[in-house]
Amino acid sequence: MKSSSNCLAAIMVLLLVSAVPADTKLLKVDKNHSSVVFHVPILDGLSKVHGKFTDFDIKVQYDEADLTKSSVEANIKVASIDTGIPDRDKDLRSSQFFDADKFPSITFSSSRLEKRANQLVAVGTLTMHGVSQEISLPITITGSFKNSRGFAARTTLNRRNYGMNWKHNAVANFVGNDIEVEIELLTSIPKETP
Repeated sequence: MKSSSNCLAAIMVLLLVSAVPADTKLLKVDKNHSSVVFHVPILDGLSKVHGKFTDFDIKVQYDEADLTKSSVEANIKVASIDTGIPDRDKDLRSSQFFDADKFPSITFSSSRLEKRANQLVAVGTLTMHGVSQEISLPITITGSFKNSRGFAARTTLNRRNYGMNWKHNAVANFVGNDIEVEIELLTSIPKETP
């Protein structure tokens, strides 16, 4: 019985290892120089509210030789939302918007990366406010310096698609539906160990 359970454990490890292409490297994300930012239009774009999430964990499995073999996973802590106004942040954490107590994380997991013209696109599942949808996230490689690599992602999400339907009592279009999201990552390739 013990040998069969050991055999099963070994098979599981092999499956997990084989799920990650051999030439990919897990990049280290420099959180001090990376950001997850959003912009919310106010009154049909007369102004915008800008905010960010300060607590996030993003894993990039990177294959420099074949970028389509790369992958990305993100976990963003909703409670870390910061628009610079504490009362507004409290509202955004409440059940009127993100409901951080019930849905503490926003997650994204790529199923594949595609090259589309000069653009790299991560196709995967975004889960936010308890709703999961497949999205295509355009990614730009912003450059490289020694073992550092920079990435930027831009997309627009409709908050109502994720069940966030709050509207102002007096002005229906006070808060826009289409939220611009910007992600900037500074990463480094781990040094090879002898």
